[in-house]
Amino acid sequence: WYHDNLTRHAAEALLLSNGQDGSYLLRKSNEKEHLYSLSVRGKDSVKHFHVEHTGTSFKFGFNEFSSLKDLVMHFANQPLIGSETGTLIVLKHPYPRKVEEPSIYESVRVHTAMQTGRTESDLVPNAPSLGTKEGYLIKQGKIVKNWKTRWFTLHRNELKYFKDQTATEPIRALDLTECSAVQFDYSQERVNCFCLVFPLRTYYLCAKTGIEADEWIKILRWKLSQIRKQLEQRNASLSS
Repeated sequence: WYHDNLTRHAAEALLLSNGQDGSYLLRKSNEKEHLYSLSVRGKDSVKHFHVEHTGTSFKFGFNEFSSLKDLVMHFANQPLIGSETGTLIVLKHPYPRKVEEPSIYESVRVHTAMQTGRTESDLVPNAPSLGTKEGYLIKQGKIVKNWKTRWFTLHRNELKYFKDQTATEPIRALDLTECSAVQFDYSQERVNCFCLVFPLRTYYLCAKTGIEADEWIKILRWKLSQIRKQLEQRNASLSS
């Protein structure tokens, strides 16, 4: 989760578009040598904190730690700071430096993190899967061809949709390993539509903007390309 020469703006873009509450990373500060910045997401903003490396320890405010691991463990169990909204910022999710991820986040988009139901004792989980996306889309019904707004979440090879963002149980989970294509769709009377082609059904979805539809299409196509790549590798190893 050390990102070397990442800029402040780029850190905010990464954490806001692809992180969640408590996602954090460390980067070099632009101000002076031996000074680092710890960037942490809390709700829909990113806070930046100075960490000074003295050569033998890491200084953070009035605290001093022998290693970065000690610093992270300390602030995983007690908040760094309370924000203006009264939200406590705690280090929960390290944002890894090396990720295989499509470069689709041209604009910084804020997504409210879904409640994960984690307990206080589970404050340092593994980093979340970064090929994720969530948001509202308008979906066409299967039998009655009316359109309803649904909350969609993309995680690993599964696209789930819920009645709304507060629902805990999905209406349906789509297995992307069975999806053959994702493409823009111009057959509907609505704009910003795209479709997912499955063997038994084609799902028609619409986004609020063309940019948002493009983001969904890009990340879904990237997922399909990764699935095909894994399948090819598996077949190649089997044939050899």
